[in-house]
Amino acid sequence: MLLDQAHHDGSALFAPTTTPALGDEVTVRVRVPKGAGVRDVRVRTVRDGEPRLLAARRDGGDAHEDWYAADVVVHHPVTSYRFFLDVPGGYRWLDGRGVHDREVPDAASFRLTTHAPAPGWLRDGLAYQVFPDRFARSAAADGRPTPGWAVPAAWDDEPAGSGALAGTQLFGGDLDGVALHLDHLQALGVRTLYLTPVFPGRSNHRYDAATFDHVDPLLGGDAAYARLARAVHARGMRLMGDVTTNHTGDGHEWFARALEDPASPERDLYLWDDGGPDVVRPDRSGGGDPYVGWLGHGSLPKLDWAAEETWRRMVTGDDAVIARYLREPFALDGWRVDVANMTGRRGSEDRTHAVARALRDRILAERPDGALVAEHFHDAAADLAGDGWHANMNYAGFTRPAWSWLVPEGSDVPFLDLPVPVPRRPAAAMVETMREVAALVPWGVTANQWNMLGSHDTPRLRSIVGSRELVEVAATMLFTYPGAPVVFAGDEVGATGTNGEHARTTMAWDQAARGGGPRWDAATLDVYRRLSALRSSSGALRDGGLRWAAVHDDAVAYLRETPGERVLVVLARAPWPGVRLPGHLLAPGAAPEVLYGDLAVRATADGVDVAGDGPGVAVVRLA
Repeated sequence: MLLDQAHHDGSALFAPTTTPALGDEVTVRVRVPKGAGVRDVRVRTVRDGEPRLLAARRDGGDAHEDWYAADVVVHHPVTSYRFFLDVPGGYRWLDGRGVHDREVPDAASFRLTTHAPAPGWLRDGLAYQVFPDRFARSAAADGRPTPGWAVPAAWDDEPAGSGALAGTQLFGGDLDGVALHLDHLQALGVRTLYLTPVFPGRSNHRYDAATFDHVDPLLGGDAAYARLARAVHARGMRLMGDVTTNHTGDGHEWFARALEDPASPERDLYLWDDGGPDVVRPDRSGGGDPYVGWLGHGSLPKLDWAAEETWRRMVTGDDAVIARYLREPFALDGWRVDVANMTGRRGSEDRTHAVARALRDRILAERPDGALVAEHFHDAAADLAGDGWHANMNYAGFTRPAWSWLVPEGSDVPFLDLPVPVPRRPAAAMVETMREVAALVPWGVTANQWNMLGSHDTPRLRSIVGSRELVEVAATMLFTYPGAPVVFAGDEVGATGTNGEHARTTMAWDQAARGGGPRWDAATLDVYRRLSALRSSSGALRDGGLRWAAVHDDAVAYLRETPGERVLVVLARAPWPGVRLPGHLLAPGAAPEVLYGDLAVRATADGVDVAGDGPGVAVVRLA
């Protein structure tokens, strides 16, 4: 059983919750079950490139486990450490992936960092993603002319999943429409509203900005964005924007000027023909020089971060894009950055970390509690030391492994960017992936990662798992796993979609007014509301550490713990044998307090028994 192994994480039970300074000495602790056979504990750090072992001291315990503590000097901005466990016949290592009876590399060692973590509000409650064209229409939307690039769609039409129509189908949602439905967000427990881009473009997704100087009139313009910001902030919620630092649209005013006048300062903003991949060669009859497009897309010319002019216009200038919208009348609380993993990267050039640090510094200069979140679809560990992006959209460490455990056999839903359907895997594969990805970044990043079960770039959760019961299992994981839960508008009412474009469905507000309908699953909405409220009520679920307690092919159990609370979470995708957990997990004389779910968890003379039903969940307070 996993609970028989030594355990450490970066939460308040084991490490300081305040950010240390260089040279500070901080105490780290580890819990060691009696049955682990550990005779002594030391802490291995690496100082100036050389490993060192520090003695740990006994620091309490009981009949079931011992605690050890050691004092570690923070010699570097990121100071790594792992635990040496002296056992009969040898030794073991404890790092972020678990306990090992072999030598291990340093990549998964625990980390103390002098870099401040994300602002606390980022993970206080639910973050809610809105794709403005598909959320709601205000009365003013009917009076706006349709631009030449767009194909009008009725609100109940099915979104196109591919082809030119996927980017040009216009449903007419706007920012005043979002403001009309803030009651829905507040009832759901939303604390952060995140909108995909609001700048004008020549597509419904607006990642091809034509300007950063104003908000798209199709959405209501600057005035509507300011009204929405005031309404969101009046309810005590936060508002985050979405910006493309990697590219603009080919219709952007900067790019038009760069093509028109090679001597203009705008020319320096873009990457031109360098003989490498992704160079776009326009039709010479139409004019224009070859340039680098994002992944070769001609509509998305890539910005050149070797140019001082790019830095000035995007980040450092008095009226830089990043700074301007953090001020009144919009007062955004932070940014999510599109294609963050490619920003500033091209061949031998790599300025991504410098860009991330500069973005963060500028955000904090404008708003000391501002947040910066990256988009990165795969392993982002090398970009998440904690000094740049506060967090990442956690596709690698949450979305992908969760999908591959919850998907039914025989699914034909594509697995994101891979040429295969989502594979069905046992829980052990999910847990190993989650542990490995989380182990590569500081706990302060893990605790703030944007965990998602879907976004505007993915299939819908309901289309992946297929049933309301498994949606509940997935949602329970989302609201009880370390990090910030993020919901794409519509998932909470059972929206469907088989790829990112097809998933950008409209909200069926007419059915909501009637209490439900085919596109408004009131029972699923109730699940999301209850789980969101549960997370808000539990310090352990918001801020606690994570101990895996049991892993079966079809079920997992884990503990979320703070110094004042212990919560057990059990998730089952199908019937399984059940498990008996140690009785000492319960407070003396207490019974399990069921907070949510229908799986039976009860105290017996021999321990805490979890029933083997499924699909189902249980969230239980033990102490």
